[in-house]
Amino acid sequence: MATSDMPLEELLKHLEVLANASLHLWDIPEGARARLINVSENATYLVEAPGYKSVLRIHRENYHTERAIECELAWSRALREDGAITTPPAIAGRNGKLIQSGRVEPLPNPRFMVLFEYFDGEQPDETHDLVNSFEDLGEIAARTHLHSISWQRPQPFERLTWDLDAVFGPNATWGNWRDAPNVTPEIGGILERVEATVTKRLTAFGKGPDRYGLVHADMRLANLLVNGRRTELIDFDDCGFGWFLYDFATGISFMEDNPMVPELERSWVRGYRKVRELPQEEAAELDTFVMLRRLALLAWIGSHIEAPEPQALAADFAPVSAELGEAYLQDFA
Repeated sequence: MATSDMPLEELLKHLEVLANASLHLWDIPEGARARLINVSENATYLVEAPGYKSVLRIHRENYHTERAIECELAWSRALREDGAITTPPAIAGRNGKLIQSGRVEPLPNPRFMVLFEYFDGEQPDETHDLVNSFEDLGEIAARTHLHSISWQRPQPFERLTWDLDAVFGPNATWGNWRDAPNVTPEIGGILERVEATVTKRLTAFGKGPDRYGLVHADMRLANLLVNGRRTELIDFDDCGFGWFLYDFATGISFMEDNPMVPELERSWVRGYRKVRELPQEEAAELDTFVMLRRLALLAWIGSHIEAPEPQALAADFAPVSAELGEAYLQDFA
């Protein structure tokens, strides 16, 4: 979320001013206030007034163009209107546009903003019984993938790409994992072998239209809402072009070393196969996608270290990634 070298705490003060100063752009009850609830790529605020709630997203600077955000919102709306899955509708501003922009001093540039309807529910975490949620998540993923294959995208369609070049290339979206905290020479040596193995296997896996397309790309626990037996998917901010099975890997983001993961994988596959065929030869590569995602997250921690979540994860993430990598290499190298 950083603007140049501005400390995060200072930046968030200015963004909170921007959030509350911008509420008049929508038809929101008088006296509503915006309160920060999450900081990641974007800053997300809960907007509240008596009898009213919505969610405001202020976009990270220079991460998405306005057209890319329009494409995200178009897919989310199409998924909902076509009956594939439930997604939170974006709320048009008083000028009829879904994407607003605003700026406050001393921020140098305007920020894009989107307001969403509030979805009631609870974000699951590792203390929950996640088996049922992951079976639901497998079904949700399969429905999004079927929709992705059949949907006629508006043109031009602009979104991120989550392939080998985006994770390992010279201009990787989240930077170079080698620059992350605590990547010692020993850890780096292990992860170099992991990168080479992942690259070899996914190159062979290929990008056929039944395996690769438009994906959510961030189906982690923080982007799920559980309401009773229903699991809903929110936040399409990272949606883009990638392998369909990458969505499972994003689902276990930051918990890849949890001993429950093999059971969660079986549950996800079971749910997926209720909706869409998943050949065993493809399912056998799920661990490869997990390591692709893990190295992407290691790079993300290094390039976003100003934010609270990466700071909290930084100490152990590289060493645990190496442990996971060694186990992966035993089975896949």
